[in-house]
Amino acid sequence: MEKEESSTSSIDPSSFKLLVSCPSGLSPAQVSVAFSDAYDRIPHSDVSLENTIIEIWEQRSLKNKSLFNGKKFRYGGCVLHSGGGSDHEPHLCLHLGLTDYRTFVGTNLSPLWERFLVPSEDDSVLCQRTSSPLGNGAVVETIDKKILVLQRSDNVGEFPGHFVFPGGHPEPQEIGIASHQYDKESMESINIEVSREMFDSIVREVVEEIGVPASSLSIPAFIGISRRDLNVRPAAFFFIKCSLDSKEVQQFYSSAQDGYESTQLYAVPMVELENMTSKMPGCHRGGFALYKLMVDTRKIT
Repeated sequence: MEKEESSTSSIDPSSFKLLVSCPSGLSPAQVSVAFSDAYDRIPHSDVSLENTIIEIWEQRSLKNKSLFNGKKFRYGGCVLHSGGGSDHEPHLCLHLGLTDYRTFVGTNLSPLWERFLVPSEDDSVLCQRTSSPLGNGAVVETIDKKILVLQRSDNVGEFPGHFVFPGGHPEPQEIGIASHQYDKESMESINIEVSREMFDSIVREVVEEIGVPASSLSIPAFIGISRRDLNVRPAAFFFIKCSLDSKEVQQFYSSAQDGYESTQLYAVPMVELENMTSKMPGCHRGGFALYKLMVDTRKIT
């Protein structure tokens, strides 16, 4: 996760909306990506509002010299094919554009963020003028059936002290993407690489934030996308099994690469996890809701 500034709003910071739910858990082969400038942000027609993006960035850059304007994948919607019949599996196509951290700070995290929204029941229309980078989170289950939750440190800009699942963002730079300058012939391979980064990045985040080796983690299963109501922040969630028990995980956590972002790692059963959700940011509380749908579906089947 990255250090972020939060905006003020009367909206409950733990409220959320589930944009898509895949309780069966989708494998990498069941998730594809359409990466296109068609899913980039549309600038606001109000020039003065649009200019606040750079103004806010410059103000915050003066206060925090470590801010870096890196590229991010922008969430522009998705299409879920539920399958049907014994021979067809569900399949999800993510619609992703390109944005950057500066635009994220100047739209989603701006005190004026609600002015960037377009009144609509269609989420992709509602958020068409916001940066909306697609974050990620992992519900990691240890071999002794505990779920791993981090408590954010007090020196982070957004939701200090709150409980979160390990996560961050898939990164365009990891696969060499800096723009949309690709010919049609190469787009198929680009889409495959971006889709792979969706799954690779969440493993990377767990390794960096928890400290466990990648070899102890299962292939992630995509379980859906949650969007918190505050700042309309979207995040993709995955379910991952860890072959270590909770005590072994705690030992690895003590030397985690990004351990400074959190003060404590909790390994908790489902009942205790549910009690912790009231102190989660909305997107992560939505991540729990997606996990619970997955658990309930498996009980039925």
